Amino acid sequence: MTLRVDVWTDINCPFCYLGKHRFEAALSEFPHRAEVQVVHRSFELDPSLPADHSGPVVAKIAQKYGISEAQAAANERGIGAQAEAMGLPYRVVGRDYGNSFDMHRLLHLALARGAQEQLLDALYRANFADDAALFGDSERLVSVALAAGLDESEVRAVLSDPEAFADEVRADEAEAASIGATGVPFFVLDGKYAVSGAQPPEVFAQALNQAWSTRTPAVTLLADADTCGPDGCAV
Repeated sequence: MTLRVDVWTDINCPFCYLGKHRFEAALSEFPHRAEVQVVHRSFELDPSLPADHSGPVVAKIAQKYGISEAQAAANERGIGAQAEAMGLPYRVVGRDYGNSFDMHRLLHLALARGAQEQLLDALYRANFADDAALFGDSERLVSVALAAGLDESEVRAVLSDPEAFADEVRADEAEAASIGATGVPFFVLDGKYAVSGAQPPEVFAQALNQAWSTRTPAVTLLADADTCGPDGCAV
């Protein structure tokens, strides 16, 4: 029986970027890796932003947390150091932020096409590693989606229709609220075990082992007696 892991994330979130890598490090060592299904779910850190909004992330962090831009820049360098320690590229200067709703809608398209993992990785690279700005530029978003293997006509159709996959994004966000997920990344294993934040791989490994060991089968056999099958009846 497959073990499902639901992961709520936002492209704006650097700890989602780090957490994905740390979770995958644990998953790569998990003996039952082939029987784990990972599904990425939508969570917007700031859904109030206009759809075409883009701005410097350091100024946003300073304003949000009431700190100086120098402190915000130092925080970015600290996260960059964590990323570097894991072998992940991280641009500590010049990144932007913005509304991620269209990205989440495209992630649902990618889920339907079997390319969700590829698109999420491409979006993270575009936001945290590439020099070009990601937010507020639909053509940039199209190019990232195409690099992840999605069909251009489908991508443009979704972006031109604001309601395409919108209900799916809102349903993800509503479920996150219902289970008490107020920040991301937020991992839910087998529908009952939650791990919050970019935890070390050892923590994810423990969670995977616990969830696997306590899985509930789809059907529990309560009684057994003689039966007939394709090869005949018990005698």
